[in-house]
Amino acid sequence: MTRILSGKVKRKMCEFNVILNGKIQFKDVVYAKVEKGNVTVRSILGEAKEFKDCKIIEVDVNATRLVLAAAKP
Repeated sequence: MTRILSGKVKRKMCEFNVILNGKIQFKDVVYAKVEKGNVTVRSILGEAKEFKDCKIIEVDVNATRLVLAAAKP
């Protein structure tokens, strides 16, 4: 996505859809962090969501998707 800031500057943004179990669970993600077996994501608007006992298995910039799977015990 291209955005125009201050009428001059163009900046390319990449927002991801978070997919778990084949379904989109969260949209417009610009930040993801794995900590203690949980994945925390944050949207471009600052909304956050934590996916407990999950891990990131794929990040596809071209398809703008971040795929999660349940972490094995």
